[in-house]
Amino acid sequence: MEYRPYDPETDLAAARRIWHEVGWIERGNDSHDEGFKVFSEGYRPLVATMNGEPECFVATGPGLMRYLDTDLPYSVVAAVTTSHVARRQGLASRLTAAAIARDAAEGALVSALGMFDQGFYNKLGFGTGGYEHWLAVDPAHLAVPVAARPPLRLGRDDWKRVHRSRLARQRGHGGCTIDTTAATRAEMLWSANGFGFGYEDGPHGELTHHIWFSAKDLENGPLAAWWMSYQNWDQFLELMALVANLGDQVHLVRFREPPGIQMQDLTREPFRRRRISLKSEYETVTRAAAYWQIRICDLEGCVGAVRLEGEPVRFNLALSDPIEDRLDEDAPWRGVGGNYVVELGAESSAIRGTGAALPTLTADVGAFSRLWFGVLPATGLAVTDRLSAPPELLAALDRALRLPQPKPDWDF
Repeated sequence: MEYRPYDPETDLAAARRIWHEVGWIERGNDSHDEGFKVFSEGYRPLVATMNGEPECFVATGPGLMRYLDTDLPYSVVAAVTTSHVARRQGLASRLTAAAIARDAAEGALVSALGMFDQGFYNKLGFGTGGYEHWLAVDPAHLAVPVAARPPLRLGRDDWKRVHRSRLARQRGHGGCTIDTTAATRAEMLWSANGFGFGYEDGPHGELTHHIWFSAKDLENGPLAAWWMSYQNWDQFLELMALVANLGDQVHLVRFREPPGIQMQDLTREPFRRRRISLKSEYETVTRAAAYWQIRICDLEGCVGAVRLEGEPVRFNLALSDPIEDRLDEDAPWRGVGGNYVVELGAESSAIRGTGAALPTLTADVGAFSRLWFGVLPATGLAVTDRLSAPPELLAALDRALRLPQPKPDWDF
């Protein structure tokens, strides 16, 4: 495979053609084309070439991922696209592996991505994250215990302060940020009829909380909330009250359930609304899907972030990493496979080696990443994923790793 860093001066037309072919942006849509230009210049793309022409495009970008109370440097794989003429050549998996290796060598402890389907990225060591709930609700049936003030209008030209607001938002376990402003500006350009509302309550007039929508039908909806950003729960409730205020004209709003909240608590007669609206254009429904994946890129750094109460758990870890098979011999990073002695407790560590008297956990990096992140307990992963250990060790890990459900709260 021949690959190199993307050059916006020479590669823009070919890379944009790839995105047109796969349907990620529409031909003849100036806003989509501008969004791609912003995206490709703001992230760190690599291109694989055939006959000297880019035919595969992979873009990553740096950010932070919160693990309990610690922010870990991570790399988001924001785009993997291959042209129609270069399918089934292994370009996507090998170019993605090269991008991950570059970012890991430069300090990324974790890599994350959104998958087109389950299975492909598992070959690069990724494990599936937790379920996300997407709700479609009639805003007139939201029961919010506060009133919303008249908001500030937000448009596409406000991308700088919107991005700053997203970076400063409240984040819990798993909450992510992406450094580049292109992560926000491009999405705003790609949103059909995009518009937003927000409030400038910062000490210097900063945008503290806001919501960004798109809509095919601006009159009655449905509206799609691409994201919400807030710094505390009072601000969240004000945004919900703002959505409820749209209910005299808009009949449906779709959005992802916020971390730590069960939206049914803020909805009147959810099951009655579901029955009445069934199979209509304005059907109120909640759907769940696990569409993001993560992998550990630095085992020592990731395990070192674990802080647990109770008795420590100590074990051998026999870890395999399939990404190694897709990396060039001179790659600056070779994955995290190997044998480790791991201790999880108030102070946690992973050290190369083997302890003769310790039980052994055998796993691939995707399964262990899910365990470390709190996606599923060890006993469950032992049933459905590539992870095995003596029953006593699995039970001890279940008791120790009682983590909040990880929620990135930023689609990638």
